Amino acid sequence: MQIDIHPATGRFEDFATVVGPRTGIKGCWCMAYRNASLGFEERIASMRNACAAEPGPGVLAYVDGEPAGWCSVAPRSTFRRLMNSRTIPFVDDRDPWSVVCFVVRAGYRRKGLMHDLLEGAVAHARLQGGEVVEGYPADAGEGRIDAISAYVGTTRLFEAHGFERAAPTSGVSGGKPRWVMRRDTTRG
Repeated sequence: MQIDIHPATGRFEDFATVVGPRTGIKGCWCMAYRNASLGFEERIASMRNACAAEPGPGVLAYVDGEPAGWCSVAPRSTFRRLMNSRTIPFVDDRDPWSVVCFVVRAGYRRKGLMHDLLEGAVAHARLQGGEVVEGYPADAGEGRIDAISAYVGTTRLFEAHGFERAAPTSGVSGGKPRWVMRRDTTRG
């Protein structure tokens, strides 16, 4: 199995393959944190525009050349919901790159793609000049988190990639507490 991670820049159709609606369901299109007030067609247009410009809205995972997964990563200041959040605190005055969600297509799950996507997100942020990458995963302890709530990742996933707990949040996902997890990209 060949796994490649690429920025979503210039890859809107692949992005749409991973996150687009199935069977007519109108979904998030990764706009919940960016601008949830947009209508369905506006969400698609907004992400099409984001994929057409640098630095792009995130990274895509390809398995044997097929689009298989997505990780939204961009400067925190570009996520309206994070900037106005009452549950996810600011750690300091820096503008970290924020990892806000993961999507892995059916058929590609349980293959470790979230690990590849997270490392790809960190590498992308570093290449764009990001000095700090932040995520807001759920702490499932030794247990699991339900598939619907797992889009934020788990603290175990982030810790496995050198992230440290920076601050507790008052947010939850799947009934599990969420943490601000950080990794300084200047240290590798």
